[in-house]
Formats: sequence, structure tokens, C-alpha cells
Amino acid sequence: MMKITFYISLLLARLHAVAHGQLPDNHHNGHDPNEPKHHMYHAGEAIACLKLVPNNADFAFQFFKEVALETPNKNIFFSPVSISTAFAMLALGARSTTKIQILEGLTFNLTEIQEKEIHEGFHNLIHMLNHPEGGVQLNLGNAIFLTENLNLLKKFLDDAKDLYQLETFTTDFNNPTEAKKKINDYIERKTYGKISNLVKDIDPQAVMLLASFVFFKGDWERPFNPEHTKAREFFVDAETAVKVPMMHQMGRFDFYFDEERSCTVVRLHYNGSATAFLVLPTEGKMNQLEQTLVKETVQEWSEHLFQRMLSLYFPKFSISGTYEIKNTLRKMGIVDVFTDQADLSGISSSQELKVSKVVHKAALDIDERGTEAAAATGAEIIPMSLPSTIEFNRPFLVLIFDRDTNSTLFIGKIVNPTITS
Repeated sequence: MMKITFYISLLLARLHAVAHGQLPDNHHNGHDPNEPKHHMYHAGEAIACLKLVPNNADFAFQFFKEVALETPNKNIFFSPVSISTAFAMLALGARSTTKIQILEGLTFNLTEIQEKEIHEGFHNLIHMLNHPEGGVQLNLGNAIFLTENLNLLKKFLDDAKDLYQLETFTTDFNNPTEAKKKINDYIERKTYGKISNLVKDIDPQAVMLLASFVFFKGDWERPFNPEHTKAREFFVDAETAVKVPMMHQMGRFDFYFDEERSCTVVRLHYNGSATAFLVLPTEGKMNQLEQTLVKETVQEWSEHLFQRMLSLYFPKFSISGTYEIKNTLRKMGIVDVFTDQADLSGISSSQELKVSKVVHKAALDIDERGTEAAAATGAEIIPMSLPSTIEFNRPFLVLIFDRDTNSTLFIGKIVNPTITS
């Protein structure tokens, strides 16, 4: 019997980053214990989601390697935490081999961590990410759109609502135009208008669409002065150069040159709990870096960063990308859920289900400053001696992390900042 299919749409709202300088040294290496923030409130949750951190990071970098191989010399931007959250929730309703493949595909070793701990960890992760420190706006959520005659099991619905903050909506898939509008309107509203028209087409045979979204807006601590942004060349490859608006700031930054991987690392912090690693490989070394990048690499960078006076040039740009990631997940071992072998009997006992499509849309904005920081441009301190110049004028990586949960929020490779999608 042919299994009834449903879609999974993973959406990431626009990441809006406004360039800044560095935080005080004590914040670089952790939070000031005297800060009256809500870390004590988060302590129990942090312990619960701590077990997920290494696995989620492994998944993030494995997924990045697969996407980089599939789309060489292209811009990449996605949210690993959005993808893993959606599929962990799907695992609630999966059974037998289908469940094992999903959880192991998310890099969990089921002899070392219990399924219950995985779901509790994601529950606490979602709660912590949805309650970040001031200065960062971060919303993560899940929704299911289902046909009226599809009866979901009460246990799946209760668990998904409790653990993954799931919202459910009855949708008429027999009217694809209306269904598409309902889903896209919901997504646009949840992402504050930043993601529109995620769903391009809907199969009238679909019975369910699972949507997972992340919205992030962060302000850099010390904005770049827009008056210092000038058009400069960005070298896409040996034959291609494009003009980009290049922001400029002089000051002390967290810096490290990784000789082994032949790349320059600059770390910038947002107001709040998010931090960004900007990674500039030496010319011709991008492929080597992206295929050897693992969580231990980022940990090594964190430990070796030091304060250095820099003249930093960084492009102002907007990019977005939409990915059909079913084949990528298959390569990572998540196979049966997309076939007639799928066992999703924990979602609905009345109909046999399989996943037909997984769409992930991501967008990234980086400019000089955000609305909250618009009036906060301070005078630049010019050093007596000329600092080292670091110019991100060739393909580079952007890694965005949440420091409270050590979660990999976003991974990006910027090959051509003038290509918006």
C-alpha cells in the first residue's frame, strides 16, 4: 500500500546582524559571575540540554560538509538547530528502524543517551533559546498543518506540545492555493515578515506539513560607522571580482591565526548571549577547511583567541538560500522516513505516513548597526601605530553560536556576497 506523504518545512528567519566590536575580556571567557542575569534560573535547564551539545555540534558540521559537497562554490546558510529540533520532534512519532535512523542520523549514540533525555534536552534547549539575554531576539518554534480527516494520536500531540511547543492547524490540502497561503502567512507572521513564500507548491495528496522556524535578530555591541563603509573589491575566485560595500572599523578584536588550517579567525559578540566567528581561509584553502571542520576546531579557536588591534574590513550584505535537504539527510543515515518503509505509527494509527519533502530556508543580513544601536555610534580610537589589516574580501565562513546553551545556531559560507539567493 502506498504510504500517504507529508512535507517538512524548516524555516529560518532572517538573521539580522549589526556590526560591533568586542565585549570586555571577562565576557569573552564566560559570564561575569556578578552579573545579575538569569543564569541561575537557567541552571537546571542548561544541565538538561548540556547532553545534547556535542551531538548537535557534530550534526551541524556533518550537515555542513554534505551541503558544501553538494553545492560547491555556492553561498551556504542554514540553521542546524532548526533541522535537528524538527527531526527530534518527528522521532516522537517514529517507531522501530525509522526512529533509530532519525536519532542516529542526528548523531545520538543510543547506548550513551536515552531517548527520554534527548527529548527533555530539546525541550529545555527550546525554552532557553526562546528566553535569551537582553539585546538578542531569538524565537524558535514548530507547527503542524494537517488535513481535517487525519487523526493524530493524543500522546504524540501532547508530547509534541509539551516538549517542542508545537502548534497545530487544520488545513485543506485539497485546495493547494489556500493551503499554501495559510502556511506562508503563518510563517511570515512568526518570522516578522522576514521569510515569505517558503512553500512554493503543495501536493494535493499531502496530509500534513511540519514547519520549524528560527528567528534571530542581534545587534553588534559597537556599531560600525556607516560613513566608513566604502565600495571595495571582493574576490569570488581567481577570475571573478565584484564590488561590495565594505564596512570598516579599527579597534581591539578577538583574533587568532590557525596555522594548521591556514585561516584567520575573528570573534565578535552580540549584545546578549550570541557570538559570531568570522573565519577567513588563506586563498585556495576553503575546501580543505570546510571538509575538516569539526566542533573541536571551534573549541581550539576559542581557547587560542587573544586581543589584538586590527583594522577590520567586513562586507555589508544580504543572502538567503532555500534547500531541499532530503538527500542530504539520507546521506547521514535518515532513509526510511522518506520511503514506504517509514514507520510513523506513533503520529497516526489511522493512516500510514511518510515524509515527502524537507525544505529549509535561511536568510542572513549583516550591516553596520541595528535599530536599537542606531544612536550608539561612538568615536573610534585610532592607535598610535598602524594595526594589522584583516579584510574579508574573499570567501569566508560565518558561525553563530548561543553562549548560554553552546548551540550552533547558524553556519554560513559566503562565496559571493552580491548574490542574494
